[in-house]
Amino acid sequence: MNASWVKYLPGIIRTRLESRRGLQAIIGNTGWLFADKILRMGVGLIVSVWIARYLGPVQYGLWNFAIAFAALFGAFAALGLDGVVVRELVKNPARKNEILGSAFALRIIGSVCALIMAIAAISLARSGEMFTLLLVAISAAGYVFLSFNVIDLNFQAKVQSKFTVLAVNGAFAIATIAKIILLLNDAPLIAFVWAGSAETVLSSIFLLVAYRVNHQDIREWRFRADVAVALLKDGWPLILSGLAIMIYMRIDQIMLGQMLGDKEVGLYSAAARISEVWYFIPVAIVSSVFPSVIAAKQLDEALYIRRMQQLYNLMVGISLAIAVPMTFFSEWVITLLFGANYTQAAGVLSIHIWGGIFVFLGVASGQWYLNENLQRLAFRMALLGVMVKLCLNYVMIPAYGIEGAAIATVISLVVAAYIFDFIHNKTRGMFWMKTKSLFFIFYRKSWRKLC
Repeated sequence: MNASWVKYLPGIIRTRLESRRGLQAIIGNTGWLFADKILRMGVGLIVSVWIARYLGPVQYGLWNFAIAFAALFGAFAALGLDGVVVRELVKNPARKNEILGSAFALRIIGSVCALIMAIAAISLARSGEMFTLLLVAISAAGYVFLSFNVIDLNFQAKVQSKFTVLAVNGAFAIATIAKIILLLNDAPLIAFVWAGSAETVLSSIFLLVAYRVNHQDIREWRFRADVAVALLKDGWPLILSGLAIMIYMRIDQIMLGQMLGDKEVGLYSAAARISEVWYFIPVAIVSSVFPSVIAAKQLDEALYIRRMQQLYNLMVGISLAIAVPMTFFSEWVITLLFGANYTQAAGVLSIHIWGGIFVFLGVASGQWYLNENLQRLAFRMALLGVMVKLCLNYVMIPAYGIEGAAIATVISLVVAAYIFDFIHNKTRGMFWMKTKSLFFIFYRKSWRKLC
């Protein structure tokens, strides 16, 4: 039976899709994910820009510093379980309640530990700055409620992301309206931080409702120590990898805040906001497509490799289509969105946007690492990226300011998401596949062949 939306397509496309249920599921799931991200990207960006203009670079920078600092401990909250849980749910659907129950308990424990560590760390990093401590504590508290995101992992395993999209967007809509009300009433910075945490709470509540509407009940979840141990055994390298990635993604704002000041964090964050807004694309595509890539491995190794190559081709093609025009129009984009106070961020955007190519490739190969049980190598890769970025930041920020931080980001992404694959013989094949994608972009038919 065809999906309901197929009948609304043009005849030539409908003919190609009819009876291809796997392809319909992937396109439908990706469509929901794209609709979710495009809505949030559009509306969220408008409100974020409005807030940035309202707060100014200094307060906007302080807010981003707090978010970045709290995010450093997000890896302990997630415990590296996301990909592992999805994989286990796909392989063992009959054990769903044991897997979800055990993962939920682990994430509750991890998120509480993350909150405590974040508060302790900011107390040392900015001793005596009680307002900054409060901002970090509020931001980190949201990780406790994110434990309910194991429901999303269940929907991902079943390629049913529309339930997550509806739940998350419901929370997003309410939080966005609240932020607009705050803007119209000249609210202080702390009010916007509370609104951000409230969105996380609402998202968790709506996920619970979606799970229930889908005729499932969290009261059926069961914690099993052996399942929890097995999940942690596979996930612990990803905890370290996730920590390394979080450090990698947020260390710019933290080092800029400590070395130059909150204003520079605000300028850099404005540019990074535009650059990173596109990162939903590889996540949406890979989360929908990779189940078919995993299935291909069980059928034919050659087919598995071909689908990985096609995925890399697609990632490079899309990322280049974003990076090239954004480079030429960076000053216009920054001035239009953030205003004259943020003009200095244009140079950052024109550099930072090129890191997206390797982010796109990294998202695709990250799932390959997981499927091949190469989590320890994934950790080494992330650790190498962190080390390179830290060293470059120490040199580049004093010399070139916020542009130096952007240069360090791009170089470290090249090293971690591309050059690292050449180092180990188990991943060298991925290096050559990525090289082929970077220099020979045959992506025209990649989407169709992936399915």
